[in-house]
Amino acid sequence: MITTERLRLRPLTDADTDWWVSLHADAEVNRFVGGYTREQAAARLRAIRQQWTERGHGLCAVELRGTGEVIGRSGLYWWEQFDETEIGWTFARAHWGRGYATEAARAVLAWGFGTLGLEQITAMIHPGNTASAAVARRLGFTPLREDTILDRPCTVYGLKAGRADGDGAA
Repeated sequence: MITTERLRLRPLTDADTDWWVSLHADAEVNRFVGGYTREQAAARLRAIRQQWTERGHGLCAVELRGTGEVIGRSGLYWWEQFDETEIGWTFARAHWGRGYATEAARAVLAWGFGTLGLEQITAMIHPGNTASAAVARRLGFTPLREDTILDRPCTVYGLKAGRADGDGAA
């Protein structure tokens, strides 16, 4: 479990399936990350659990420390086809604009570079997702390349160990 001043991040479980579907049911949320049926969400959560088992990291539910309310997801996901570990963040629209994505991602980066010893972390951001691109830049990420993820174009941003929080570029 990762904690920050306002947030607690914990591994996602099967119990999060309905919440995952609900999060992605919002058209503004799923505009860049897509929606999920219950079956698709269950399969995605199984893949995330498998990464926790095999790689020692994965995506987390992000909870408010004060209330325990789950407000989003963030964490690390290894993409075999790219041989890269990606950081991601997705939050319920009611919690946008409060700095939660940056706070959660900063803690995930510290965990990834520190505890896990990763050399580089990427962020895959779809065209038009200006809010996520701003979070990535705020954390020190810089564009590496244009690519395709899940049949959709994206810009892959990168950050090398020791360069987080704007200390340098990938």
